[in-house]
Amino acid sequence: MRALLNIFLTVGFIFLAGQPALADKRVALVIGNSSYRNVAKLSNPANDAAAVAGMFKSAGFDTVESKLNLTVGELRKTLRDFGNRSREADVAVIYYAGHGIELDGTNYLIPVDATLETDTDVLDETLSLDRVLVAVEPAKQLRLVILDACRDNPFAKSMKRTIASRAIGRGLAKVEPSSPNTMIAFAAKAGSTASDGDSRNSPFAAALVNHLAKPGLDLRKAFGFVRDDVLKATGNAQEPFVYGSLGGNDVTLVPAAPAAVAAPVDQDATMRRDYEFALQVATKPVWDAFIEKYPSGFYTALAKSQRDKLAAEAVRIEATNKAKAAQDEQARLAIEGAKAAEQARAAEQAKAAEKARVAAELAKKAEEAKVAEAERAKAAALAKAAEKEAERVKAAEEAKAAAETKKAAADAKAAAEKKAKEEKLAALTPPADQSDQPKAIDLPRSLQAELRRVGCNTGAVDGNWNSASQRSLDLFNKHAGMKLEVKVASVDALDVVKSKTTRVCPLICDHGFKADGERCIKITCRAGYEVGDDNTCEKIEVKKPTAKREERKMKPESKAENSSSKPQASGQVVCTLQGCRPIARGCRLEHRAAIAGGSVAGGSGGGNIEVCN
Repeated sequence: MRALLNIFLTVGFIFLAGQPALADKRVALVIGNSSYRNVAKLSNPANDAAAVAGMFKSAGFDTVESKLNLTVGELRKTLRDFGNRSREADVAVIYYAGHGIELDGTNYLIPVDATLETDTDVLDETLSLDRVLVAVEPAKQLRLVILDACRDNPFAKSMKRTIASRAIGRGLAKVEPSSPNTMIAFAAKAGSTASDGDSRNSPFAAALVNHLAKPGLDLRKAFGFVRDDVLKATGNAQEPFVYGSLGGNDVTLVPAAPAAVAAPVDQDATMRRDYEFALQVATKPVWDAFIEKYPSGFYTALAKSQRDKLAAEAVRIEATNKAKAAQDEQARLAIEGAKAAEQARAAEQAKAAEKARVAAELAKKAEEAKVAEAERAKAAALAKAAEKEAERVKAAEEAKAAAETKKAAADAKAAAEKKAKEEKLAALTPPADQSDQPKAIDLPRSLQAELRRVGCNTGAVDGNWNSASQRSLDLFNKHAGMKLEVKVASVDALDVVKSKTTRVCPLICDHGFKADGERCIKITCRAGYEVGDDNTCEKIEVKKPTAKREERKMKPESKAENSSSKPQASGQVVCTLQGCRPIARGCRLEHRAAIAGGSVAGGSGGGNIEVCN
């Protein structure tokens, strides 16, 4: 029985060792935007997000993050944080329910604080689908983005067009993922809108919950079932669509339940069980029945030994009984005084019976020895089988360890190839005069290059985020209406600048030059014209010399002064009490009569006096 217990323990160990390893790491981000501030609220996105998040949690995802009613800043930060988690994941999934918009063939997610008064506001107040794909790109095996954002968009109806030819489509635009093992699922195919439905959840979200997390179901078939359910629920008015391609192997969001590893088949298991049952009864008819059912085999030989042992025991008992009967008969005859011949015959019979008893005892011991030997052979066989099983388990463990080592090496190789690919994609083309000198690719260099592309950076693209680079980003903020941090080069700033498809900062030329595309050319005026202060051609005026107004006013006065200052006669003198002297230039002599009781200047009576102006 101990040997049998050891076998059971060995089989149990094999079963546990054969269980599959832990599933790959899976992470999910669920976003529901319902409470829009500048247009009517949506009723279902919050409910749909809760249902989908519950589905991912029930499916055993390692991380399920659920976010509701995100502003543009919160949405940008949430995607950045999820991108960091995706680097350690094998499967990354993003589900978004809310408003979306398509502008010039590019799809954008609309945060709850967006106003979108003009079509250019889409570039500043929303996040592009490309930014969402960047967040799931680090995942190693599967990248899935589900957009329940094809609703009828009220922003598209109310916003003003800055360019009449700018296209704003209905629903979302068709996409083609560039990364392998990437799928993008729309609630409605490109160019059409999705329905919110009449229940708590939209038809698309309800179908996702029913099919997407079925263990072992290939994603392509799962989305096929989702399509069928939505078409049926909407009367063929809404058809979900999936973009992207996967390989030939099944790709499941939830792995299939591991099948139990069957224990090694023991061909003698039924025979051994029946032998144990027969051993508990241990009668000749039972052993005969066992031998009849199993005519050959190891346990058949054991059964025959047990049956022979029982037969020998029966012969021993019969001989013992006969010997006892003969002894009793001999004693009876002796008591009855029988004849010597009868006594001798009885004694002979008793002696023969005793010999038969002794022989039966010896036969019984021989059979017992055979049974013991058979039991020892059985124990040796079971021990050998256990040893072989242990060797098989050891070999299986070594094979498993080798497979895990090989898988780890393959994963490391894949990670190295992915990193090399990312570095290659992120690399910028060096200047022509330095093309033979590889440069380190970093975020500041990329941002400097993008700022130069939109006309805001006239400095060097050298990866040195200095004051000139900061002024370039500040100039971008001024002309783009943004408030990006200028002290450091950030991923957010790079994303915003990349989203600008045309020049942002105007081309500034010196006086006498004008912008012509991306360069300044000299302004040329026709004959008789010259470049004015406002950089326009103005007619050249010829000015004639004229007397100044003040000079014209002063000329008559000067003549009067000159005429009055001349003396009336040369050598005129004036005499006073102090004496006589020539009259001063500009003065004249006048005769004055004497004044009663007084005098005139210079004397007591009348006479000439000097009068000056």
